[in-house]
Amino acid sequence: MAQITNLNRFRKDRARADKRRQGDENAAKYGRSKAERAQDQAEAARAARILDQHRRENGDGDDA
Repeated sequence: MAQITNLNRFRKDRARADKRRQGDENAAKYGRSKAERAQDQAEAARAARILDQHRRENGDGDDA
């Protein structure tokens, strides 16, 4: 006698595998590691700090 197969189970397994594959592709394409994000954030903070240090002040109290 043949083994009974649950078609819903195969359909869900295939959908799960497709979602995992799509997620892996997106991670490879757009994902960045935590260290890369931290480095970018540190560089942005450094650039903002340097810009603030070069800001000139007028006598009327406006920092523009």
